[in-house]
Amino acid sequence: MKYGFVMAYGDARDAAELAVIAEQHGWDGFFVWESIWGIDAWVMLGAAAMTTERIRLGTMLTPLPRRKPWDVAGQVSTVDNLSNGRVILSVGLGVTGEDRFWLFEQDPGRKVRAELMDESLEMLPYLWRDEPFEFSGKHYTSRKVPELNPPAPPPPVQRPRVPTWVAGGWPRPKSMRRAALQDGWLPNYAPIVAPGEPPGELTPEHLAEGVAWIRRERAAHGLTMDGYDVVAEGTTGADDARAADTVRPWAEAGATWWIDADWSSLDQAVAREAAERRLRAGPPRVD
Repeated sequence: MKYGFVMAYGDARDAAELAVIAEQHGWDGFFVWESIWGIDAWVMLGAAAMTTERIRLGTMLTPLPRRKPWDVAGQVSTVDNLSNGRVILSVGLGVTGEDRFWLFEQDPGRKVRAELMDESLEMLPYLWRDEPFEFSGKHYTSRKVPELNPPAPPPPVQRPRVPTWVAGGWPRPKSMRRAALQDGWLPNYAPIVAPGEPPGELTPEHLAEGVAWIRRERAAHGLTMDGYDVVAEGTTGADDARAADTVRPWAEAGATWWIDADWSSLDQAVAREAAERRLRAGPPRVD
């Protein structure tokens, strides 16, 4: 089991300072969230890369259909090289139904965003090579030219690609397959329910069912679970002596990462103080 922490709110200076505290106190990953019209997540991660040596760095998460895949590829490659191969890219379809995240464009709908996500995931491995390539999709295309001048960004340190975690809604096969064929699953619970009926919350039992499905799906594509991550997210307190008891059911269900995230305040001063206190207490280890 590995342990990560999400900085709920802060700037690049906060990220650079908090990531050091996380590294010093035994955390395995430090994550920031990527906004629409907000503080740039990749600048924050670049700052954190310069002050740390071991800890993994990433977003939680990047709304990939809202971004141009070539822009994302360049940012990821830049920070992966800066950190000597410590980036994790977490992606999802993005927030829907909240006006704050759709100030400048109309939501094209889940179907279109899913198409954009699939084409972006298909393009990223090509974009992480420093050579031109041909690609023809419904939404994105690429032309192969004799020479790239100026050159493409250098490939990431991590090969064959930067580990990519994908949000998948259990038990939706298409959504789950998208996650199963990448490097990690960010679980959501998305059962088919009657109109107006709440879907309920993800439980360790749901997670275990999803992990078993992913194992079968990967086997059908000639893939093993070696190196594949299953990510559980929740909140534990700095003073909670039983914090490990919160994490243990998720680990037993098949989670390989626990991500601690407290979204109770987006006030920068409040979030900074709470984050530092939680990080200094160390991760809620179950072993």
